[in-house]
Amino acid sequence: MAYEIYQFKKLTSTQDKAKEFAKKGLSNIVVVSGTQTKGRGRFKRKWHSSKNGLWMSILLKPKNTENMQYLTFIAAIAVVKSIKKIANLKTSIKWPNDVHFNGKKLCGILTEGDFGKENFAVIGIGLNVNQKKFSKEISDTATSLRMIDGRKFDKKILMKKIVDEFFYLYVHYYNEGKLREIIKLWKSRCDTIGKNVHVISKTNELIGKAVGIEHDCSLLVKLKNGRVIKIIEGDINVMWDL
Repeated sequence: MAYEIYQFKKLTSTQDKAKEFAKKGLSNIVVVSGTQTKGRGRFKRKWHSSKNGLWMSILLKPKNTENMQYLTFIAAIAVVKSIKKIANLKTSIKWPNDVHFNGKKLCGILTEGDFGKENFAVIGIGLNVNQKKFSKEISDTATSLRMIDGRKFDKKILMKKIVDEFFYLYVHYYNEGKLREIIKLWKSRCDTIGKNVHVISKTNELIGKAVGIEHDCSLLVKLKNGRVIKIIEGDINVMWDL
């Protein structure tokens, strides 16, 4: 599938710029920015967007709007595959939208959509690439490809690889309705399942074992009493020491 790349030195947010393009009727657009002044993650959290990271958003007009959560999954698969091919590093996916290395966050993914008049989806990908350090606020939880490997990476090459991988999965899996295959590819790269997890949602907090993924991409967690519950959204902390 053909796509166009729009590059900027600085934006408030690649998500917001992509939405501007959507209102003009455009699609299959990739918005890339050197820095973001108001980058955000899930739940409108601040995303630190220095010039050494890769910040981009992919604008689509999918025919199937019922399974938008799968767009987050294919973005995570695309990131993990691209890092392996370019940096030769094995990274993992943490449900629902993070890519990490040894428990430290490398990449976050934010999927947003409007299925009214404009009918679009925007998948934001924020990848820590060449940062040498992070602020105290996130230094214990974040890492970058350069901090892991020591090398400086070409962000343009990395971006192109991720986007090509994403569109391949989008065209040949998502558009073809091969949702079970997407789940398989995702699960083979996810290390949340089988681990004890601490779940914080809007309504409660619990500890259990991640035992599977539902067809709607929600996480199945088994509690100590044997009950299995479905987590649709929330923060997951993998309890590595249990």
